[in-house]
Amino acid sequence: MWLKLCFLLLYFLLLFVLARVFEAVVWYETGFFATQLVDPVALSFRKLRTILECRGLGHSGLPEKKDVRELVEKSGDLMEGELYSALKEEEASESVSSTNFSGEMHFYELVEDTKDGIWLVQVIANDRSPLVGKVHWEKMVKKVSRFGIRTGTFNCSSDPRYCRRRGWLKSTLIMSVPQTSTSKGKVMLKEYSGRKIEVEHIFKWITAHAASRIKTIYNSEHLREEWNKSDQYRVKIYLFANLDQPPAFFSALSVKFTGRVEFIFVNVENWDNKSYMAEIGVYKTPSYILRTPEGIYRYGNNTGEFISLRAMDSFLRSLQPEVNDLFVLSLVLVNLMAWMDLFITQGATIKRFVVLISTLGTYNSLLIISWLPVLGFLQLPYLDSFYEYSLKLFRYSNTTTLASWVRADWMFYSSHPALFLSTYLGHGLLIDYFEKKRRRHNNTDEVNANNLEWLSSLWDWYTSYLFHPIASFQHFPFDSDWDEDPDLFLERLAFPDLWLHPLIPTDYIKNLPIWRFKCLGGHPDEELLEASQDSESDSESENREVSSSEREGSEDDEPNTFHGPSAGERRCRAQPCSCASQYCPSEPSEGKAARSYGSYSAAGDAEPDWVAWPPEMLHCTECVVCLENFQHGCLLMGLPCGHVFHQNCIVMWLAGGRHCCPVCRWASYKKKQPYTHPQPLAHDSPS
Repeated sequence: MWLKLCFLLLYFLLLFVLARVFEAVVWYETGFFATQLVDPVALSFRKLRTILECRGLGHSGLPEKKDVRELVEKSGDLMEGELYSALKEEEASESVSSTNFSGEMHFYELVEDTKDGIWLVQVIANDRSPLVGKVHWEKMVKKVSRFGIRTGTFNCSSDPRYCRRRGWLKSTLIMSVPQTSTSKGKVMLKEYSGRKIEVEHIFKWITAHAASRIKTIYNSEHLREEWNKSDQYRVKIYLFANLDQPPAFFSALSVKFTGRVEFIFVNVENWDNKSYMAEIGVYKTPSYILRTPEGIYRYGNNTGEFISLRAMDSFLRSLQPEVNDLFVLSLVLVNLMAWMDLFITQGATIKRFVVLISTLGTYNSLLIISWLPVLGFLQLPYLDSFYEYSLKLFRYSNTTTLASWVRADWMFYSSHPALFLSTYLGHGLLIDYFEKKRRRHNNTDEVNANNLEWLSSLWDWYTSYLFHPIASFQHFPFDSDWDEDPDLFLERLAFPDLWLHPLIPTDYIKNLPIWRFKCLGGHPDEELLEASQDSESDSESENREVSSSEREGSEDDEPNTFHGPSAGERRCRAQPCSCASQYCPSEPSEGKAARSYGSYSAAGDAEPDWVAWPPEMLHCTECVVCLENFQHGCLLMGLPCGHVFHQNCIVMWLAGGRHCCPVCRWASYKKKQPYTHPQPLAHDSPS
């Protein structure tokens, strides 16, 4: 994760450097920067009109270029970057979509329940033609959409009862504007009552209603009172201009940032005394002044701070973000970081995409889970001070020159998505090249693996996980019994209720006690060694029957060793000692000595060496699985319940899926209170 985060930060650094390179190239070719001011006198009438349309100022009654130029100058300084963006937006002939409402609930959900936006809806009455024709409506939609105003069409034929209840008996235009200045307040619907059905007149009606929500100041006394007033708004933005009403982008932003930022329009058209403006630091008009608890900030002096909706929206979002803005930003960053796995992962193509899908799901799930407690904490009342300090930090950091560069780069790359994607792909290919070069010396098989090889390894892993789903918590390597004997796999599949049986791992078998059966006064070690050498021919078949616990044990051959033997130890085929019992009781009878639980023949029979047995094991001399007596030197294994069997027999029993004792049915993987053998009396003698 940290590697991907480093690569993502490196990518952002490359984007920052690339943007500076583009600026240098533009300066070399044209001789100006994006922040350089443009003289409106040198612009054509078409360019001036384009600037006014982007700012949202009407120019239908201004036929001369001089009047249009003066209106541009009154609305704010013009930069080269704003002029380029406005011309590019005009040349782009993209069709803007408009919503078609299906009924009352659809209309209520999108229009009346939306508290932070403006809607323009054309209502078409039953058996009537629309108020605005198709061509003019398309122009209207394109004109208002650049200010964040959403549009739609409601045909009363889809819900005539709702139209009658609303009083929409003829085709009309409806505008939805938030009624109050608080966030998530009530919505007010206004109907167009003008006679002229033209785009410019309708647009003036929209901007007039939107501007009515902005507080307007007409004299210096009112300005002094408002400037020194402290209310709920921590951030206020003032527009000092000689205009009849604020531009449309300013009014649209006031709706979008309802409850977060207060927008105030100061009309200085008829002011005689502007001394108080000089006292608060406003020396020219028009000026966009941002007032925060930390001080005054003049918007338009840094990189990317254009007089447009998109630029000011990005600026205000960085100063006064919502929780949703932070969530969207974290979602974008997390997914960009997750996509780095497509280039970091080496090997088959299918492997890359499988890892990518897994990473995307994991990262997004963790992001959503981590945001849930954050949202809960933000609702607590005693965290208001923490929230205020966080916003103060945002305001301090985002009013710097570096932050203005970052915002300018964000607007540039978001308006050129092909460039953003191509640079991300190029950065990923470079990462892939260096990762492949680094891993080639370490793991050639991983780098050169094809799709079929990787799918085969994936299937092997999946089957291993399927039959051993519970990981062992013990510190020893895991060797599967399925790999050693495929017949166990076929035997397991033979059960029709395979998925009804709980799959219990066989790891515990490795920890069961193992020792050798010895008889007192039995055959000497030379005879035992000779018998072991005679049984060398059967070693391969015997080794396949021994579980993995035998192969991983110690090679110690002492009689009192209670852990698994090494691979070199075989099952003993020595001559049997004649100490076979007639029965092997599961529980010793009270009062009997625990030295043996069987009867022995008196003539020449050797007694078993019980000292070599683990103290918690019951004494017996017969295996109830194969019904054969224990032989001198044979491997024995005990279960937690205390019963003892041939090691070979009990492993085959447990590996077959019967995880219980053959005698008492106690679970072979569960611990049991160990049995303590009673101490023999001093006068007791072996029979």
